[in-house]
Amino acid sequence: MCCFSGKVEVSGTNIFARESKDTRQFLVYSMQFRSNEDVAMILPIPTPKGSPEDAVRFINLEKYPEFFEDLQKGFELSGRGDLKSDGPGRGPRQLAVVEVGKFVASFVPTIKDFARLDKQFRLPDTVWESLPQYKDFGFAVFKLKKPEMGVQRVHPMAFEFPRDDAKVLFFPTVHIHDGTVPAKARFDHSLFCQVKGDPPTNWDESPALAESFVAVEKTQGIVDGSAHVYRRKMVGVFDNKDVGVLV
Repeated sequence: MCCFSGKVEVSGTNIFARESKDTRQFLVYSMQFRSNEDVAMILPIPTPKGSPEDAVRFINLEKYPEFFEDLQKGFELSGRGDLKSDGPGRGPRQLAVVEVGKFVASFVPTIKDFARLDKQFRLPDTVWESLPQYKDFGFAVFKLKKPEMGVQRVHPMAFEFPRDDAKVLFFPTVHIHDGTVPAKARFDHSLFCQVKGDPPTNWDESPALAESFVAVEKTQGIVDGSAHVYRRKMVGVFDNKDVGVLV
């Protein structure tokens, strides 16, 4: 999802998802962006209602910036690296802040908890009032520094969170512009996942196991080296909604 506290230009989004233990899910997110100010990227995630402030575990992948480049290599082993894309006073106590490589992150359990973040890194309440589909979600917030020059690609942002629905792998792909959700949006996304059961329909499958093209030990448990990886490329205009994969 493209939801930022300031004005940015975003491209080249990559997202990886895999089931973790119990009802939890790993999510890794990366993109390149241009901005004239420090901004926060806000990812709504379907956490169970009443999740505690430490429900999300942030994972530092600063030492593995090529995470998505390596995932992509898994689809080049067969010589099919360019597989087809899909069709077209005293305020409240501050939230905990975690250093995750070159940025800091916070888990915001509910919309009302945004008041506990610095104003620079949150959206007006009116924005969330216009987005009722996220009223019961939690939010992973990453504070990004203004690029020193041009477009910047940040190292992958990774975390593990409890899911409200353990049958679905969740990909935050909704585009939010000025507090509204247009019916259609332009995507430039590559989605990757690993699943235990049947492969997701209409996703490309890596010819080899992940251990042959991913530095599994650097992923800190995020990637299962003994499983295949699946990929869906979304480049063009699509219905503007989040993506879910049944597991």
